[in-house]
Amino acid sequence: MTNHKTFFPFGGVLAAALFAAGCAVGPDYARPENPLPETYASVPDARAETAAPVNPRWWTLFQDETLNTLVEQGLAANHDLSAAAARLEAARAASRVAWGDYFPNVDLTGSSIRNRTSGKTATGKQMGVMTSTNRRLALEIGYELDLWGRIRRSNEAANADALAGEYARDALRLTVAGMIANEYLNLRMLDAEIEATDAIQASWTRTADLVKARRDAGVSSELDWQQTRAAQAAAEAQWHALQRFRNASETQLGLLTAQPDLTIAAYPKSEEGNLRRERFERLPLPVTPPPGLPSTLLEARPDVREAEERLIAANARIGVARAAWFPSISLTGLFGNESSDISNLFGSGTNVWSYGAALLMPVFNAGKTGARVDQATAGQQEALANYLKTVSSAFKETRDVLSNLDHYRQEGTAYDAQLAAARKAYALANARYEAGHSSFLEPLDSLRTQNSVELAWLSNRRDRLIAAIDLFKALGGGWQPETETGDRRPETGDAR
Repeated sequence: MTNHKTFFPFGGVLAAALFAAGCAVGPDYARPENPLPETYASVPDARAETAAPVNPRWWTLFQDETLNTLVEQGLAANHDLSAAAARLEAARAASRVAWGDYFPNVDLTGSSIRNRTSGKTATGKQMGVMTSTNRRLALEIGYELDLWGRIRRSNEAANADALAGEYARDALRLTVAGMIANEYLNLRMLDAEIEATDAIQASWTRTADLVKARRDAGVSSELDWQQTRAAQAAAEAQWHALQRFRNASETQLGLLTAQPDLTIAAYPKSEEGNLRRERFERLPLPVTPPPGLPSTLLEARPDVREAEERLIAANARIGVARAAWFPSISLTGLFGNESSDISNLFGSGTNVWSYGAALLMPVFNAGKTGARVDQATAGQQEALANYLKTVSSAFKETRDVLSNLDHYRQEGTAYDAQLAAARKAYALANARYEAGHSSFLEPLDSLRTQNSVELAWLSNRRDRLIAAIDLFKALGGGWQPETETGDRRPETGDAR
């Protein structure tokens, strides 16, 4: 009977703990209302593009092996991504630390103490001088009952932080891939511009030979000759500037892919001499989404999901802070052996054990708990504002790039017509000049116009390709039917 009475308080405490186990103070997370329209406004003429699901490796849609290699190298070796991966591992480790609080701590302790009491103290006068030795080896067990959900809320916050770290890494991967693709397309455009400038220089050389011959024959003036020389020098200066820009683009790609000595050869020229430019002009424009794209696709963007996980973590920390207002109960136990002689440590009668429960109830701490709750609540409000801002910014970014794609396409159509007209105008002006029906100003102005339109056409082509990249980034790397969108949040509290 004595033993049953001894264990009853411990069993009663445990029963009470299990009864209260479903209680977790603090607000449960609920996703904020989406303030966005259900769909994007239909973009005019968007139906002209092919609509299809996007490959998660979207950069391969440009069908350029060099670009594919650069992106893969960048994702494997980029220094920022390496740092993000390390932060993710730290967050996952913190989640495992929080998960361990669900279980009791078991420690093996050992001690060897030799003690001598004084004969001059109050106790020593009665007992005399005494020297003793005590050796102990025992298991100590400690366990905190999660009555108010402090441990559960801590795990909720840690798991959300780990997932936020994962989405932050994914967002950075998307950014790095986009930066590499953008820079590579810029470099290829510079190659095409250099080739166009080569052609322009060749045209000016032919024109200069003609003007010189006409001047020597007394048909053209010295003014025509000097204007031709000035145009030649301007084309040469433009060529060197483009080479300088290309070198800067190449070194930037080296930085993004962690290859400081990276060199990228220009597309090889064919026997006809135009393959490099044609390769850039023929890079395919990747597919675009159909009109009426649902704005819920933004929920798949890694930066949006990261912002939501930060909000979930901040929301859970309110519960952690509020739990400090309530008493905490810990169960402790000890089992082992104790003896004055180490040779008899495991002998008969050396067993020692104890068990008990401890309660800690806050009474007064000068308002620290309330301040911590206010601090956690303010953190949750900040995370909420950041989440809503991220969603709104993502919607704006996607809407802008959809509009840009359409306008760049229409601009490209206009540039096609302008370039064809400029080339024809130069041919006519040159023929008139050679026949003596006009001054040299006509072919000079016509060739300058053609040069300007050639470069504008190439710039528009680059803008269209980069806008396609921006769309992939805006939609988190692509889009899929809504039913196929997965959620990577774990079903249990363990983010491992």
